[in-house]
Amino acid sequence: MNKFKSAVILAGGKSSRMKFDKQFLKIDGVRLIDTLIDKLKTEFEEIIIVTNKKEFYKDYKVKIVSDEIKDKGPLGGIHIGLKEASSEYVYFIACDMPIVNLDYIAYMKRMIKDVDACVTKSQDHIEPLNSFYNKRIMNKVEEYLYNDRRSLFSFINNINTMYINEDKAREFSLNWDMFKNLNTQEDLITDNNLSL
Repeated sequence: MNKFKSAVILAGGKSSRMKFDKQFLKIDGVRLIDTLIDKLKTEFEEIIIVTNKKEFYKDYKVKIVSDEIKDKGPLGGIHIGLKEASSEYVYFIACDMPIVNLDYIAYMKRMIKDVDACVTKSQDHIEPLNSFYNKRIMNKVEEYLYNDRRSLFSFINNINTMYINEDKAREFSLNWDMFKNLNTQEDLITDNNLSL
């Protein structure tokens, strides 16, 4: 099994604050999710999209899946992503995170040894995406979800997680843009290249 073959884009959120489905965000007229796929292909052999609207991806040459355990938030997406991935460690990013930092991804790959997850920590705040998770935790995620526990932060704190501290991460992303989410209409206005 290739250790770092797979990357997963989570595209199944409700987008309630944005008022439209963030899967369809465009930058300079190009769907953001298409840009993410193109960038991730330089670092990963297998790209998986987790979406609740599979019909919009019929022409895509990547694996398209939907949550197996419904309405559980990002942890549900991580569960199916791990289940469908064909590598030991799986990289996760969201469809509304416009910056793919390939240097940081390569750094995490170099640093990962035998851990359940590799995530970045800023003081007490955990960045659960732009992160790697080990396929072996899939059953633990499933158990969590079936017990109606859906806090990704709690889950990360209860597995063997390797944390990269903020100072090290800022060497790759001084302004922290690799963790930026586009959550609201105001985020789009701030970034005037962005549109529906």
